[in-house]
Amino acid sequence: MTGSPSTLVVGLWLLNIVLDTTGQLAFKAAAGDSDAGDGLARWKHMAARPWLWLGIGCYAVEFLVWIAFLSLIPLSEGVLLGSINIVAIMLAGRLLFGEKLTRLRVIGIALVTLGVAIVGLGG
Repeated sequence: MTGSPSTLVVGLWLLNIVLDTTGQLAFKAAAGDSDAGDGLARWKHMAARPWLWLGIGCYAVEFLVWIAFLSLIPLSEGVLLGSINIVAIMLAGRLLFGEKLTRLRVIGIALVTLGVAIVGLGG
């Protein structure tokens, strides 16, 4: 970011990370329900569960937060800073769903984090 980011920019960025991560986790919880069945029955089961609706709600609010965030910083910086969502989702997936973090994924997390740090410092 050019210069020091405002509190509003940082707040919107953090809120975007929280909303995107929560939305992805909610969708995973809805889709990963072993009692859901197959085909249309699976969709009906998911539609009756709060996880799907939490995910949709998070994405709706995230859309507005993302637009507000992008209105305050250049697109090239915003998209790069938004990449940290990938890291948050991978780590949360590991913690909540026991998903594997392979050596290559950990290297990827480190590289994305480094890139975001460089952009955040004014790259």
